[in-house]
Amino acid sequence: MATNVPPFLEPVEKLRHRLIEIENRKSAGSESDPELTEAHQELQAAIQSVFSSLSPWQRCQVARHPDRPYTLAYIHDIFSEFTELHGDRRFSDDPAIVAGFGKLGEEAVAIVGHQKGRDTAEKVRRNFGMPRPEGYRKALRIMKLAARYRRPIISFIDTPGAYPGIDAEERGQAEAIADNLIEMARLPVPIIVVVTGEGGSGGALALGVGDRILMLEYSIYSVISPEGCAAILWKDQAQAETAASALRLTSSDLLKLRVVDEVLPEPPGGAHMDPGGMSNTIGGALQSHLRQLKKLRPEVLISRRYKKFRSMGYLGSK
Repeated sequence: MATNVPPFLEPVEKLRHRLIEIENRKSAGSESDPELTEAHQELQAAIQSVFSSLSPWQRCQVARHPDRPYTLAYIHDIFSEFTELHGDRRFSDDPAIVAGFGKLGEEAVAIVGHQKGRDTAEKVRRNFGMPRPEGYRKALRIMKLAARYRRPIISFIDTPGAYPGIDAEERGQAEAIADNLIEMARLPVPIIVVVTGEGGSGGALALGVGDRILMLEYSIYSVISPEGCAAILWKDQAQAETAASALRLTSSDLLKLRVVDEVLPEPPGGAHMDPGGMSNTIGGALQSHLRQLKKLRPEVLISRRYKKFRSMGYLGSK
């Protein structure tokens, strides 16, 4: 069973772990085995019970599930011929952001995204998915290369936020984020953004200026984490659940506010329950949106992108 799961998910995790054990000891071709069938049914019933009425705070915890797929997993499943590029040509490489070129079907694209770690060593190496300035500058370098060669850009967002350490501030963290916002707003190629897990503050937005913004069903996207918000407003991180409700950070809220363009449904229980199925959903959505965006001239793309971000949060008529 995955460690560090919240209490409300423990019944699902126990049944999921039991199902995996049964599948591992059953021989191939035994899908109709009564024990397997019963385990599947119990798991689906538990998922339905737990996920039918998730609170915003619980959705935050699903978005942070330790088994949730990260950017490199989606790159492996969705794209072919991916070549990762490293370094910002100014200071160093930042493993918290991966960037490079690959193919989406037959279309050559640039891919950037946050990357968290699985085990302790990788979490430390990836800095828990919190980029430093060199990470954002690396991403921007790749995106500018994409613009030069007229390659669409696909961006995956999954970060608690930009790294707030002294070394990051010394090297211009705020400036690096601001540069990305300015440059992404005027790149003359299609940009599609996918929020796959946590979309935290400016650390997420630095890769989030796009023509289309897609969001996984149980992902979150917010100006600040619930814990950070609670610490500022109530001086008490224990108020994170209250903050999560106030922040309007769920996919359904953000779709109503026009912050995102489409919510991608997740497999029952979340993306980690069927990573391959989730990748197929994302890949299909990317290809569909890219076909539409490729029909637009560069100047139209830039103009629409500007108007899109100017109108976010407006609930009047279109």
